[in-house]
Amino acid sequence: MLKQQAQPRSPTAIASAPATLYDGWLVGTTVLLAAIGLVMVTSASIAIADRNFGEPLHYFWRQAAALGAGVIAIQVLLRVPLAWIEQLSLPAMLLGIVLLILLLVPGLGREVNGALRWLRLGPISVQVSEPMKVIAIAYLAGYLVRQGDKVRTGFGGFVVPVVLLLIVALLLLLEPDYGTAVVIFATALGMLFIGGVPWPRFVAWGLAAFVGLCTLAVLTPYRMQRLMTFTDPWADRFDTGFQLSQALIAFGRGEWFGVGLGGSVQKLFYLPEVHTDFIYAVIGEELGLAGSITIILAFTLLLWRIFQIAALAARKGHHYGAYLAYGVGMLIGFQAFTNIGVNLGVLPTKGLTLPLMSYGINSVLAISLGLGLVFRVAREIREAPGRRLRRGPSRA
Repeated sequence: MLKQQAQPRSPTAIASAPATLYDGWLVGTTVLLAAIGLVMVTSASIAIADRNFGEPLHYFWRQAAALGAGVIAIQVLLRVPLAWIEQLSLPAMLLGIVLLILLLVPGLGREVNGALRWLRLGPISVQVSEPMKVIAIAYLAGYLVRQGDKVRTGFGGFVVPVVLLLIVALLLLLEPDYGTAVVIFATALGMLFIGGVPWPRFVAWGLAAFVGLCTLAVLTPYRMQRLMTFTDPWADRFDTGFQLSQALIAFGRGEWFGVGLGGSVQKLFYLPEVHTDFIYAVIGEELGLAGSITIILAFTLLLWRIFQIAALAARKGHHYGAYLAYGVGMLIGFQAFTNIGVNLGVLPTKGLTLPLMSYGINSVLAISLGLGLVFRVAREIREAPGRRLRRGPSRA
């Protein structure tokens, strides 16, 4: 770890940064994934949009608007000092917990497909779990900077963030939103590992979380049914195994190079949630194995660059930025891995979108917020080389 020190600049000085400090690899990969996602959402949703709204491009315009709002959010975060984000992370975490509680109040939460995940705020509905992913990362990053020594050496310092995250996970499970609870907890455990939690304690809590989540899955009938279905979707391909079997048919039709953009048959009311949870299956059908692997490589490049930025931040002593970037990278990685795994039939069905690519205004905005924070980390470490803060990622 670097021993040199440099005079830190004030948040006002950082906020006045020139607008030309962008990370080219990060920008390029983000734009590539978002552009391919917009094209595939349009292709996948034309038939559904025409049937439901009489407008074939209904989802295209909404996804384009969400991406536009995401660009604005990134531009705003590029001008917000991370010191301010760190100060606001705890109030934001508490506000997020309050909003999750309000979801359970009759009349405030809106139920869709059996899940109570949308909070009515005037004329709009907000899926609270989406911004909660980024808020949890921002809070835990700040906690690891402030209480890093206690987390690494004492039991009490480790318990506080875990208890808060358990409260968040419990509220998410009450919606129910099992997939988001798993992703948030997995990301948190990854950040705690990066933060230097001793191996025995990390393994113990990891096993406890794994056993707890598996127990919840087994004890809940519909989750247990999903677990059994994904092992053999063809056993009941017209009922419980319908989604997965149709997704696998899509990949089979795609073969090496696909049936061509717009040529998917499975999107024509065979494959449910085709423009959201199962967009990757349409990619496999229309663009084939080549297109599917290209998407995986693009996500790999995106995560590689984010982790490179995190490691550089750690080396330069910007430990809050390092934890923040590691957290966002793990969030995107876990969510992409889960979505692709579900589409390929190697993981049980979860209601998780493919970051930047699946249709979903709240999802796009949440991922944009996360990427905006990473962009800000990249900018600050370029502007303040050698700046040293408190002790940070011991495994970075």
